[in-house]
Amino acid sequence: MHYIRFFDTLGIGDIPSVGGKNASLGEMIRSLAPLGINVPGGFAVTADAYRLLISENGLEPKIRLLMEGLDIGDVERLQERAKAVRELILSAEMPAVLVQEIQEAYAQMAIHYGSGDVDVAVRSSATAEDLPDASFAGQQESYLNINGADALLESIKRCFASLFTNRAVSYRQSRGYDHFSVALSVGVQKMVRSDLASSGIIFTIDTESGSKDLILINAIWGLGENIVGGKVNPDEFYVFKPTLKKGHQSILKRQLGSKAMSMRYGDANSTINEETPQERRDRYALSDEDLMTLAGYALKIEEHYSAQADEYRPMDIEWAKDGLDGKLYIVQARPETVQSRKSETLYMENQYLLTPAAERKLLVTGTAVGEKIGSGRVSIIRSQEEFHRFAEGDVLVADATDPDWEPVMKKASAVITNRGGRTCHAAIVAREIGVPAIVGCNNATQLLADAQEVTVSCAEGEKGHIYEGLLEYETERIDLSALGEPKTRLFMNVGNPQIAFSVAKLPNQGVGLARMEFIINNYINTHPMALYKMSQGESVQDEEKIRGFMKGYDDPKSFFINKVCEGVGMIAAAFYPRPVIVRTSDFKSNEYKHMNGGAAFERDEENPMIGFRGASRYYSQSYKEAFKWECEALKRVRDEMGLENVKVMLPFVRTPDEGRKAIAVMNEAGLVQGENALEIYAMCEIPANVILADEFLKVFDGYSIGSNDLTQLTLGVDRDSALIAHIFDERNEAVKRMLKMAIDACKKEGKYIGICGQAPSDYPEITEFLVENGIDSISLNPDSLLKMWQVVAALEEKAPAKKKP
Repeated sequence: MHYIRFFDTLGIGDIPSVGGKNASLGEMIRSLAPLGINVPGGFAVTADAYRLLISENGLEPKIRLLMEGLDIGDVERLQERAKAVRELILSAEMPAVLVQEIQEAYAQMAIHYGSGDVDVAVRSSATAEDLPDASFAGQQESYLNINGADALLESIKRCFASLFTNRAVSYRQSRGYDHFSVALSVGVQKMVRSDLASSGIIFTIDTESGSKDLILINAIWGLGENIVGGKVNPDEFYVFKPTLKKGHQSILKRQLGSKAMSMRYGDANSTINEETPQERRDRYALSDEDLMTLAGYALKIEEHYSAQADEYRPMDIEWAKDGLDGKLYIVQARPETVQSRKSETLYMENQYLLTPAAERKLLVTGTAVGEKIGSGRVSIIRSQEEFHRFAEGDVLVADATDPDWEPVMKKASAVITNRGGRTCHAAIVAREIGVPAIVGCNNATQLLADAQEVTVSCAEGEKGHIYEGLLEYETERIDLSALGEPKTRLFMNVGNPQIAFSVAKLPNQGVGLARMEFIINNYINTHPMALYKMSQGESVQDEEKIRGFMKGYDDPKSFFINKVCEGVGMIAAAFYPRPVIVRTSDFKSNEYKHMNGGAAFERDEENPMIGFRGASRYYSQSYKEAFKWECEALKRVRDEMGLENVKVMLPFVRTPDEGRKAIAVMNEAGLVQGENALEIYAMCEIPANVILADEFLKVFDGYSIGSNDLTQLTLGVDRDSALIAHIFDERNEAVKRMLKMAIDACKKEGKYIGICGQAPSDYPEITEFLVENGIDSISLNPDSLLKMWQVVAALEEKAPAKKKP
C-alpha cells in the first residue's frame, strides 16, 4: 500500500508523512503498549493521499487564488473564502487508488477486531500539528461512530476539507504558515465505547501555575467530544507526581463537575447529545482506582516523550474508558504547548485589584483560567454569524467556544463562558493568547448585558470573579534574581489551598501556618459533629443542605476526611518537600454555631475568645470524635499520600496536661508523635505557655508564637473591641519580653521556635527584634514575604555573629 500506514508501523519520526497525532499513536502502540498502556489500533491515510487528491483534481491554483490577499481580521470574508475551498475539496473525486487502499485497510481492521464493519473514529492529523512550538490541535474535524466503507470514505474526504475551516485558515495565516506547507493525514482508529462509560483529558503539567509536579485529569460521562469542545463542566482531579512515583495514592483534589450533557452513539454513523441523568451528575465519572491508573499511564507517557526529545516534555493526553470491556485507553497524546513554552524567569508578575472588596459589586463567578485581570465592554456572541459585532478590547461572553471562535478571541480583553472546565477550548486558547478567562459560569449570558462595563478577575484563586464596572488594578513586577537565602527561615501563612501552587513560586522555605479551619469552612461548610451524627444514622439540622455539599461521596465520614486530605494535601504538595505546619481546627463556639448543622452542638458563651476552643475541644466528649476524624485525615496525608513534610500544631493549649490529653486522642486515631518523623508543636499564645515553657516542651516538639492572642492575653485587651483597640500593640514592651522568654526557653531545650502571628507582617521592627533574638523561623503573609526577605537578609548581613546557623 502506498497511501496507508497501520499505526503499529509508525513512530514519532513519521510526522512528515502522517502528522503528529498519527505518529504519536504509532509511537505509543510500539513503545508503551508493552508497558501496559492500552491504545486502540487502526491506520493512517498519509499526507501524500491528501496531496494526490488535490493534484489529480487540479485544486491548488484555485485554492491559492481564493486565499490570495485574505485579511483574517475580516471575519465575514474569511468565512466566505474558507467555505469555497472546502466545497472544492468535497466535490472533488477521490482517486481510485485511494478508494481501493482504504477499503482494503478497513477490511483488515474488521478481521482483526472480529466484526463485519468495525466502528471507527476518523480524525485529522496535520503534518505541522502537535509540535511543541505550534499547537494545531483541534483545528480540523473528527467524526465518531463511523461504520462501513462508504461512510468511511466520505468522512476521510470531510477531514481533508477541514484543513480549510475558518479557524484552521486563521491559525495558519496568523502564525506565518503557507497553506500548502501543511498537509493532512487522516487517522482511522477503533472506537472506544466510552459512550457507555466515561472519557476525558489529562495534562501532565498544571495548566494554571505551570507546576511540573501536578497531573490534571478531567472526566465526563460519554464520548470525549463534549470535553474537548468545552460543552460541559467536567469533574476535575489533581494527582501529585513526586509521591505518585514513590507508589503513594497521591490524589490532591476531587472537584465534582455538573457534566450536564453526555454524548452517545446515535443511528448509523452519528452521535447524539442528551442530558445526563441527575444521579450521574452527582457521581464522579472516575473511581480513585481508575484515576491512579490514568495518572500512572500519564507519567509513563511523559517520561517516554521527554526521553525521546531529550528534554522535559509535558503532555496533553485524551483518554476513554470502554463500557464493554471495562478497560482504560489512551486515544491521543501530544506535547502541551502553553505552559511548556514559558521560560524559567527570574521575575514574576502579580496583579491586584485596588478597589476595596466591600466596594466591588459581584455579578458572576466561575472557574478562573490564569491569574490576570482584564476589563472592557461585554459583547455577548451566540453564534459565528454575530462575529462581526465583536470589537477589539471587548469582553467576549459566550455559552462555549470552539476552534472556529479563535479569530474573535484574539481581539478580546477577557473571555467568559457558561460551560467548560480548565481544559476546554476557551481555557486553552485564553492561556495561549494571554488573556484572563472565566469558564463554567453556567448563566453568564443571562446575567450580563451587551455593552455593560465589567472587570474580569482571575487573580483571587481558583474562583474567577466578574465585577460591575471598570475597577482599578495594578501590576507588580518582582525581581527575584537578587534574593539570597536568609539563615532565619522565612515561611508563609497559607490558608487557601486554591492559591497554594501560585504562592509557592515566591521565594520561601515552607509554610509556618496552614489553618485547618479555612479548609473546613470552605471545603466542608458543615459542623464536624453534625457529620459525625449523620454517620451514626442520626438526623441533624440543615441535613438536606449538608447532603448537597456531599455530592459524589457515599457517607459523611469519607466526605469529611477526603476534603481535609485534599485541602491539606494541596498545600503540602505545593511546598513539598519543605515543611508545612498544619494547625488543627481553632474555631470559637460562636463561629462553630453558625456552620450548617452547628446550632445543636454549641452553647452561647459570653467571651468565646477565651472559651471552648483549641485543645480543650479535642478531648471533650462533645467533640472528641470529630477531632479523631481530623487526625485520621492528617495521618492519611502523611502516610498514604506520602506528604510526610506535614507537621501538626495544636492551638490554645492551656496546660501541659491538656496537651497530653489531646495527643492521646491523636494516638487513638493513629497519628503518633515520632512515627514517620511526625513532629507535634503547640501554639505559644497564652502567657502560661511562656511561663511554663519548660513543662510544655516536655510534651511538644516546639512552639510557634501566635502574636495576636499572646498580645491580647498579655495586655488584657479584647482585640475585637473598638473601644480599646488603641491599646492592642505587639510592640508593647511586655509582649516583646514574652517573645524573648519563649525563644530563650525553646533554645535552651533544643526545640523548634517560630512565629506565625500577624506582627512580623505588619512591623519590620518586630521582625528585627525576632531575628536579633535568634528565632528559627518567621511565617509571613504572602504579600509581606518579599519585603521581609530583604529586611531579614540585610539584618543578618549586618550582624552575622548573632545568628546561629
